[in-house]
Parts: sequence; C-alpha cells; structure tokens
Amino acid sequence: MKTSVYNWKGEEAGNVELVDAIFAKKWNADLVHQVTLALLANQRRPWAHAKGRGEVRGGGIKPWKQKGTGRARHGSTRSPIWRGGGASHGPNKERDFSQKINKKMLRGALHAILSKKLAEGELKVIDTVEVKGMKTKQAMSSLMGFFKAKGRLAPSTLVVSSMANRGNARAYRNISRVELVIPGTLNVLDLLKYKNVLVEKSAVTEIK
Repeated sequence: MKTSVYNWKGEEAGNVELVDAIFAKKWNADLVHQVTLALLANQRRPWAHAKGRGEVRGGGIKPWKQKGTGRARHGSTRSPIWRGGGASHGPNKERDFSQKINKKMLRGALHAILSKKLAEGELKVIDTVEVKGMKTKQAMSSLMGFFKAKGRLAPSTLVVSSMANRGNARAYRNISRVELVIPGTLNVLDLLKYKNVLVEKSAVTEIK
C-alpha cells in the first residue's frame, strides 16, 4: 500500500510504499489490551515491604518461662501477635509482577496500533524530522505549523526518526508532550500515550 509523504509545511511531497503486514493489520483490541497490561506489569517495582518475624530486631530470649506463670506461653516477643513483632502476610519487595510476552504477540499489537492510527489519519509520514540547527524553538515551530495548532502546548506527538537522524532528539527532548524515538525502541505504550505519530520517510523501512 502507498501513503503520502508530507513536509513540515503540511504539503504533500511524494509517496512511500508501506508494508501491508505492518500498516494494514486488522485491529485487535484484546491483543493490544493484553500486551499493554503485561508491559505495565513488567515496569512495576514493589517498594512496600513489611518485616516478618525473622527480620525485626530482638526477641532472642524467651519472655518468660513456659509454665507456672499463669500466662499464655510465648517463645519470642517478635511473634506477629506481639506489638512490635513481625507482620503476617505483609507486602514483600521481592514479589515479582512480571509477565511473559511472546514476540509474536508484541509485534502483533504494535502493528495493530500502527495500522489503526494510519487508517484514522493520526499517523503521517514526513520527509525528514531534522530541524535547522537542532534547536528546540525550531522544532516546536515546525510541529505547530505542521498540525496548524494554536496555543503554547505542542500537539501530543511521537516522532519516529531513522537511526541516521537520531541526533535530532536533542531538539525535541525539552518539548512537553513530544518524544522522539528510533524504530528499534518503538513500543506499544508510547504509541498509546501519544495521539499523533510522525514517521520519518527513511525510518519506514526500519520498523519491523
């Protein structure tokens, strides 16, 4: 399939051939949802941790003798039933929330989102993402002009640059709601986070 290539002025500057297996996939909401949840789970880092009876200090001596006191028998003051003792079934920082994602599923979800955004006009191919002098001000001006946007905030945009032009990230990194990535780091979460996607013409063949 073919799609138009645009310049920074929003004008058509030619065509480019897209791979149907990547940009013409059927939408699969269930697959995208499953992969998204797995990716978010893999980012989860459990910080909460309650010390068990083996981790709290003290409790090395038996509080009182086993028999003859009339009180309940105890072996340690660090038992969970004692104040200041260890916690029972508390959160543990060693817990692993990660989920396995098959490569085929990951690629399928990525291609489904790319295809949906292209079909809905949210993905456009641009001849180059390079801006004059690699300046943030110029990058901001180019984005505002391309989307014909007004105001101080740039449109939510994910810019996909080819490996050869990855140095342009310096011009985009300080713009709020805008991120520049290379095809090798393109992922499902970024595609869902940003509304618009600008793919550099030379990066189209690098997307797998």
